[in-house]
Amino acid sequence: MNLSIETKGMLIGFVGISIFSLTLPFTQMAVNEMSPFFVAFARASIAGICALILLIFTKSKFPNKIQIRRLIIIVIGVIYGFPIFTSIAMKTLPSSHSGIVLGILPLAMSLFAAIKYKEKPSSSFWMISIFGTFIVISYTFIDNNGSLMIEDLWLLFAILFAAIGYSEGGTLAKEMGSIGVISWALVISLPINLFASYLFYEINYTSISFQAIISLTYVGLFSMFIGFFFWYKGIAIGGISRVGQVQLIQPFLTIVGAYFLTNEKITTLNILFAFMVLIVIIIGRKTKIQVS
Repeated sequence: MNLSIETKGMLIGFVGISIFSLTLPFTQMAVNEMSPFFVAFARASIAGICALILLIFTKSKFPNKIQIRRLIIIVIGVIYGFPIFTSIAMKTLPSSHSGIVLGILPLAMSLFAAIKYKEKPSSSFWMISIFGTFIVISYTFIDNNGSLMIEDLWLLFAILFAAIGYSEGGTLAKEMGSIGVISWALVISLPINLFASYLFYEINYTSISFQAIISLTYVGLFSMFIGFFFWYKGIAIGGISRVGQVQLIQPFLTIVGAYFLTNEKITTLNILFAFMVLIVIIIGRKTKIQVS
């Protein structure tokens, strides 16, 4: 069966999204016993050490000056911004709620793709994306009894930083490869991450539960490292806007993950809005996107 380039990109990106979908439940379990800042920097340190070993083993070529500048943007977006803000939000918000709110992220990615990378989604694409975002915002207000919680604002900041880091990383992956991009981003920020982890470390962390250790390991090894192998590869192949739409399916996966990992109840409201988001993905898949 011959698949289009966009379809291949979406399928590869879906593997990354499947890995990312468990980030919120595992983060929630980690921040229940550790500070959000320690979790954010420790996960980057775990991933950074793995990335350093991989780069040494593969004798990877050092990035040039332009690539380093772009890697710094990725560091700010997905190594600092997104992990820090989601860790803060997950101190109080349910994973299922947060997963649906993050459904705004594909629209944010499309905006960056249009502004900086000259992708030209059709008017129908924009209409579908805006409608999908409206669904997510509506869910947030209904789930919060008609108000916006401060923790939702942290998630909005997380979305902004993720959109920047995802878009920049996906395009840079065309030059350096998806593994190279996330590995070098983690390695150049590793000294800061190690120092910050030490700074926010507390003595009582020596007695944290096995569950918290597993949670921190997952967000470090998978959410911060391996998941990007597939996500950046998918974006590099299929484009930012198109592959970004795959992320709209993440709420489904996060809801299921939260049910099994943190015993969160699956409500009718969760399922209803998650299905509405899925319909947006299916319709959006048929719209046109032009890349200049």
